[in-house]
Amino acid sequence: MDARTFFYRLGKLVYCLDGAYNEYGKNFRLSSSNLLWILYALNDGRRHSQKQICDDWAIPRSTANTIIKDLENKGYVFLSQIKGERRELLVSLTPSGKSYADNILSDLYRREDEIFSEIPNPDELLFALQDLTEKVQRIT
Repeated sequence: MDARTFFYRLGKLVYCLDGAYNEYGKNFRLSSSNLLWILYALNDGRRHSQKQICDDWAIPRSTANTIIKDLENKGYVFLSQIKGERRELLVSLTPSGKSYADNILSDLYRREDEIFSEIPNPDELLFALQDLTEKVQRIT
């Protein structure tokens, strides 16, 4: 296999994975897979800055801002100032936001657990993908 074939096949797989999550989100009338990923990130019980979410999940800042503002307007997240930072805010789920995220994600987590049990050497797979991601990010 040559480099072009490898990256072509890899690209298709990455977008198929994202497409599967997007289809899952459509069952809950989510507007995009980005909304699903933001809920996924926030549902880990920690507070995250919008910048951190954008960096970790490769979501454009304007897209994340629109989604987070919508979640805030619905009472699902609250924003708080980061001490010493003028422009960056922490994003956290409210109790109703936690319930909303759990409603969407609980079945997804169960399905992921089933799939995870079938993956041989998941740590090795993640290490290889992380290494590949870091190398590919050099393109930019």
